[in-house]
Amino acid sequence: MKTVPKIKLVAVGKVKKGWIREGLDVYRKRVPELDLVEIKDSNPMKEGELVLSMLRPEQELVALSEEGRTYTSEQFANLLGGARSHQFVFFIGSAEGLSSQIKQKAKHKLSLSPMTFPHELARLMLIEQLYRAKTILQGGRYHK
Repeated sequence: MKTVPKIKLVAVGKVKKGWIREGLDVYRKRVPELDLVEIKDSNPMKEGELVLSMLRPEQELVALSEEGRTYTSEQFANLLGGARSHQFVFFIGSAEGLSSQIKQKAKHKLSLSPMTFPHELARLMLIEQLYRAKTILQGGRYHK
């Protein structure tokens, strides 16, 4: 069994849809290692500067981007479980995208799918995949 890393998810804006908030609540209880930080919607440059100011040297930045790599659930779990730092900061930007600073500083760029999803739904999908990765790392059966 591998260690589940500490995870911070920084997301732009608040979730407005009740059904997504309910789903987030379910998975946040299942992933207590997750710290969710919502930042104000402004512009990609300001959002990027804020995220980078939060980043500590031992944390690995993972930017969600359409240009990112897609992973199977097992590959994603291995990425999380195999990291030296065991501390990740995931960043979901606004609909305007990510700043070039974020794209350059990100250790990993992650795409949830080649399709485009609303940012609120992407947040729910990512948290579900973090829970799935946790169960894989802990030898659980949820992911099957």
